[in-house]
Amino acid sequence: KMSNKAQIPSKGSKGAAGYDLYTTESYELKPGERKTFKTDIKLAIPEGVYGRIAPRSGLAVKHGIDVLAGVIDSDYTGDVGVILHNAGHDIFDIKAGDRIAQLLIVKCEHFVFNQVAELKQTERGDGGFGSTGHN
Repeated sequence: KMSNKAQIPSKGSKGAAGYDLYTTESYELKPGERKTFKTDIKLAIPEGVYGRIAPRSGLAVKHGIDVLAGVIDSDYTGDVGVILHNAGHDIFDIKAGDRIAQLLIVKCEHFVFNQVAELKQTERGDGGFGSTGHN
C-alpha cells in the first residue's frame, strides 16, 4: 500500500475469479470520457502469470463503465492504475474507496517467434472477424 487510502484487493465471494480493485480518488466521469484512476497499490506478480484488469459486470451493465488496456506485466512494480471509460449516457460519480475494476491473475506462456515462408493450411484459413458465424 502506497497510502492510507489504499485497499488491498479482495474477493467479493469465495468463488470469485477476480479481486476487487479500489480507487483512492473521487471524480465525476462524464459520458465518453476516460481517465486513469489511482489505486495506490504496488504488486509483485510472479513470472509465468500476469495481472489482467477487467471491468466489474455491475458497473458495465448498470452504468456503461468499461476498462481500457489492463495488462500488468510480472516485471512491473509501479502504482496500479485503472483506465475507466464511461460508455454510458450519464455522469458516473466515483468516490475514493469505490470498487472500480477487478484483477485476474492469469497464466501466460513465453514464446520465441520464427519467420517462415508460409503457414500450414487450416480449415478456417485467413477468415477473420465474423467468419465463423452461422447464417
